[in-house]
Amino acid sequence: MALGRVLGLLLLTAPALGTAPSGPWDTFNFAPPSRTVHARYVRETGGNITGAANLLSEGSATLSGTASYVTLDFGYEVGGWVYLNFDEVSDGSSITLSFTESPLFISPFNSDDSSYPSANMSYDGVLHVSAPLETGIWTQPAAQLRGGYRFLTIASTSDSAVSISNVSCEISFMPHVEDMRNYSGYFFASDPDYVDQNFLTRLWYSGAYTVQTGTVPLDTGRQVPIVPSPGWANNATLGIAGPIIVDGAKRDRAVWPGDMGIAVPTQFVSTNDLLPTRNALSTMFAALNPETGALPESGPPLSQQGSDTYHGWTLIGTYNYFLYSGDYEWLEDTWSNYTKAVAYLTSKVQSNGLLNVTGLRDWGRQGQGGFNSEANAIYYKVLTDSIDLATWLNDTVLANVYAANASALKTTFSDAFWLEDEGMYRDNLTSTLCPQDANSLAIFFNITETAEQVASISDGLTKNWGVYGSIAPELPDTVAPFISGFELQAHFVAGNDARAMDLLHREWGYMLYTPISVQSTLLEGYTGNGSLYYRSYQGYNYDPSYTSHAHGWSSGPTSALTFYVLGLQVTSPQGQTWSVAPHTSGLPCAEGGFETPLGWFGVDWATEEGRFNITIDTPEGTSGSLRLPYSGPLDGAEAEVDSSGTLKLTGGSHTVAVRVS
Repeated sequence: MALGRVLGLLLLTAPALGTAPSGPWDTFNFAPPSRTVHARYVRETGGNITGAANLLSEGSATLSGTASYVTLDFGYEVGGWVYLNFDEVSDGSSITLSFTESPLFISPFNSDDSSYPSANMSYDGVLHVSAPLETGIWTQPAAQLRGGYRFLTIASTSDSAVSISNVSCEISFMPHVEDMRNYSGYFFASDPDYVDQNFLTRLWYSGAYTVQTGTVPLDTGRQVPIVPSPGWANNATLGIAGPIIVDGAKRDRAVWPGDMGIAVPTQFVSTNDLLPTRNALSTMFAALNPETGALPESGPPLSQQGSDTYHGWTLIGTYNYFLYSGDYEWLEDTWSNYTKAVAYLTSKVQSNGLLNVTGLRDWGRQGQGGFNSEANAIYYKVLTDSIDLATWLNDTVLANVYAANASALKTTFSDAFWLEDEGMYRDNLTSTLCPQDANSLAIFFNITETAEQVASISDGLTKNWGVYGSIAPELPDTVAPFISGFELQAHFVAGNDARAMDLLHREWGYMLYTPISVQSTLLEGYTGNGSLYYRSYQGYNYDPSYTSHAHGWSSGPTSALTFYVLGLQVTSPQGQTWSVAPHTSGLPCAEGGFETPLGWFGVDWATEEGRFNITIDTPEGTSGSLRLPYSGPLDGAEAEVDSSGTLKLTGGSHTVAVRVS
């Protein structure tokens, strides 16, 4: 059980300040213990090669002849610069390096595509190390950094022999952190109904590691304009300061505020490494149009414009960052630009009370524009977040304005979009399509008006489910884990815990265990039949090798398991107030927690022998509430249960038990 450092209580593992306690969950932490990593396996060889297995230790391997190659398997997602020794070289000897996340694209002739999607999957090609070679250490050029891969293929491109040894990858991500395994949060639970009972713990850490691989040095962005084929370059500047959080390890390697709507809560509950988020948000606000208040869709070097939804996600990201960090200085410096950006959206509200979307770019969905329900749900969340931010800054005038606008939109939203026959919200005023995104966000952002609507939407979303997850009607034949992350949380909010667990097993179970994935970080998306042709007809040119296997927007389960299964959430900056409301979800027990600048927040619960027991540890001086998942006589409660079945608690350590009826 995790006990609060602020209480001065000792654990047997004696964690240092800012470090989660050690335990069996550490086994599932994918982060490497060193910035220098080596291959774990030889995946395959071809042609004339001797001593390939020596490359897993300190020995040497020799490649003789054109197309002789060895594919090394690092065993999990890595990214950075390759180092190797040339032990013996012959006149004219040369090699190439090729990289891939998925084993489907292992090749001595091509890497998986990261620069641009091409239907023949050959845009990036290989990295040539040309003659004349010199003995000694060779280092991959900085500009040809490969941000995400699992498999490295080294191939001879001449008839001359070359001997190599000491092949390694120097990790490029998390450049500001000495120990990448030093998490400030943790999660641990057994999942007895799944084939791997450690699935939930493994998944929590997979999401955390996915976001780590997308936390990168400032000058390692994908070059724009894209370099000509064959080739790639990752030496573009990503913002105003680094390190910075980007969407994916392999690509696009740019700030995308929508992605941050999932990735930043993951970051908070696992590493609490919020500096990259601050830098990303500052980058977006630095690019605000001073005349209109419009924000870009993405950060540099892409710097794409024209997205009302991603404009809204930057504002939602501001709320999340401040809620977790309590960084008043940054918020006060940003507030003028923030309010301009809110006003930009408000200026698009028409006489019918709805936001009229003219910035059409979005996460990949079809049919954006006009009076769209997803965009209006995002705008509603912007308004409710803005009420809190204005209140925390003592700007009561703006808080009242935002509250009035939010109240009006909530009523208008249901009147405009609710389809009684479907029991869901429609995509726009002229459509009967009921999208995954708007309906999931409507529950998660609390724009629904009744409990009956919440229940009906949760039921309706399951109509989209296939074997491998939830297929988005607004992007047919596509499983989009970004949107499914919000659907997952919507089912928890609706109280349908078994349904949430089912979705976890279908969608994230597939991503984590399918042999065509990197099996350590989380896929950007895939098709309804599980193939990697994500968005093939929607901008990705039917190139499955372009799909990212480490995309922070797919890490929704990491925060959801903490916020709902543990039930632990902060409700004001840094957790000055908090809530605990466990969703037992058919599990026997769960434990974990996270840290803010105020100290440690931990929960440990178990159901056994007819009793539900929970221990909560929070910093002294804070206050919160506990809503138990069962009703019945309480043992150990130091506070009265109010009329809603909630216990009001102060900071410190509390243990409560209830008899399970």
